[in-house]
Amino acid sequence: MASAKPIEELSLFYPMFNEEENIEEAVARARAVLPDLADRYEIILVNDGSRDRTGELGDRLAAQYSEVRMVHHPVNRGYGAALKSGIGAARYGWIFYTDGDNQFDLAEIPLLLALRHEHEIVTGYRVDRSDPAHRKLNAWAFNFLVRILFQVPCRDVDCAFKLYRADIFKGMTLKSEGALIDVEIFARAKKRGARIVEIGVHHYPRRFGQQTGAKLSVILRAFRELFRLWGELKG
Repeated sequence: MASAKPIEELSLFYPMFNEEENIEEAVARARAVLPDLADRYEIILVNDGSRDRTGELGDRLAAQYSEVRMVHHPVNRGYGAALKSGIGAARYGWIFYTDGDNQFDLAEIPLLLALRHEHEIVTGYRVDRSDPAHRKLNAWAFNFLVRILFQVPCRDVDCAFKLYRADIFKGMTLKSEGALIDVEIFARAKKRGARIVEIGVHHYPRRFGQQTGAKLSVILRAFRELFRLWGELKG
């Protein structure tokens, strides 16, 4: 008898750096929605060298719940490294990820699942981005360049609410350790013929912890890596 759930199997992972105030709620949110979405599911917590109690709390949650697994980086390696570890640890045919800061509503995952049959990548875009004006300006400039350089049909490539068909990563070598990781995935997947679609999702203010993506060093590194990736793939 066919399952009435939207999908047979789903790996959900959270990249996390210093999210001790968010990690327990993030796991609770995932455990609340996943049983209604998939017959088989897992929750992967990628602790990217956190200097607070993120790793300790994650280990406790993994011991408490069989569907929760931990991946630890001994040192902070960067957002791209955390995403690569989450993708590499996923065991199921579809992979969903979102950040561990609880700025998205996991109840909107079905919006992405509904589009998976015709697309290998389904990505959210923030309909009302809850970020400071300077961060929105940086994002606009970055997304404009991405569309021009890689012809990726996305207005919000860095939106951390994404669904991937796992097999698009077979044989794909991802190099970015930082903020360029989403662009790299999209650009390499598109060159292979992957179909990408965007859908609006809601974005809420961060209640705990600090954002790291707005640091000038992170932004400059992303722009440098952007042109390096373009130079590699333009042929």
